[in-house]
Amino acid sequence: TGKTLLARAIAGEASVPFISIAGPDFVEMFAGVGSARVRDLFDQARKSAPCILYVDEIDAVGRSRQSGASVEGTSEQENTLNQLLVEMDGINPLEGVVVLASTNRVDILDQALLRPGRFDRQISIDLPTLPERKAIFEVYLKKILLEKSFEEYSGRLAALTPGHSGADIANVVNEAALHAAREQGSKVTEDDFEYAIERVIAGMQKKNSALSSEEREVIAYHEAGHTIVGWLLEHTDPVLKVSIVPRTKGILGFAQYLPMEQRLHTKEQLFDRMTLALGGRAAEAITFRRITTGAQDDLLKVTDMAYKQISEYGMSTKIGNISLPVTRPLEPSKRFYSNKLAKEIDDVSILGMGSKSLYNTVYFVKND
Repeated sequence: TGKTLLARAIAGEASVPFISIAGPDFVEMFAGVGSARVRDLFDQARKSAPCILYVDEIDAVGRSRQSGASVEGTSEQENTLNQLLVEMDGINPLEGVVVLASTNRVDILDQALLRPGRFDRQISIDLPTLPERKAIFEVYLKKILLEKSFEEYSGRLAALTPGHSGADIANVVNEAALHAAREQGSKVTEDDFEYAIERVIAGMQKKNSALSSEEREVIAYHEAGHTIVGWLLEHTDPVLKVSIVPRTKGILGFAQYLPMEQRLHTKEQLFDRMTLALGGRAAEAITFRRITTGAQDDLLKVTDMAYKQISEYGMSTKIGNISLPVTRPLEPSKRFYSNKLAKEIDDVSILGMGSKSLYNTVYFVKND
């Protein structure tokens, strides 16, 4: 999400040295090595003051000591963490050393790291929004030769890349430029960008894939099922493109949508998404009177949405307004509710919502 880039930008704006290290670099199998590296790092920072000291992926060394996990090397990790805490407490506010750190797992960090005087100021960095992606695209588009002006591309590309980080966006632009060069084009065109987005999302095309004509027909009907259901439902994203060309990521076919960016979803919207995901399975069953393994990924999505509606979002009148995550980060093997309630959640989510959404999907495909 650009955490390291932002840390470097802070150092650049302040015109001070930037000292960085990755959390896993502290962790070694030999006792005392991690603590020694922490001391050396802070000594270097004091000599370079004023400066910014940045620890990337701090969860590698700052994992909670109360997890109860018995893992080889835990004592060395704890010693390294203790040394890090000591060094941070020993920094004089007048020394001019600012310590920054980043992680994607703040939920597993030791609470001692987050106390006042340590990492007590936390900034959450989300994935770029639509306007932010547009601005990032414009930065990278200016660096390549385009068929049209970069303003004509940036808005559409931003809309086609929801959930993409800054690094993903840079990769899309780079792939488009490489594709244009391979095709001996003098400028990067819209077709090059569409190819790049498909490659980043689904992988490269497998033009020599050994699919039989029967398999291709099944895949075609499967994707057509998604398209029909998506066209008819109210709360689904518009279909942009459908492909039945196999990809290197194990994808035999896929449908690309133009998603709407929203943070809140109603029960009706989630149910329509479940119905859309089952469109391929319904098309197979109706057309060929049999089903295949091609719907595995769709079924995973449906199962996940059904469980979350019941156990986390409180959208079931039978279970009630409760939120019960399956596990907690530091105790992944422990469930925090009874077997009876777990069975009720299974019955409501999988047997109830799953069957209802499949019935709804079959109705749409049969009648349209």
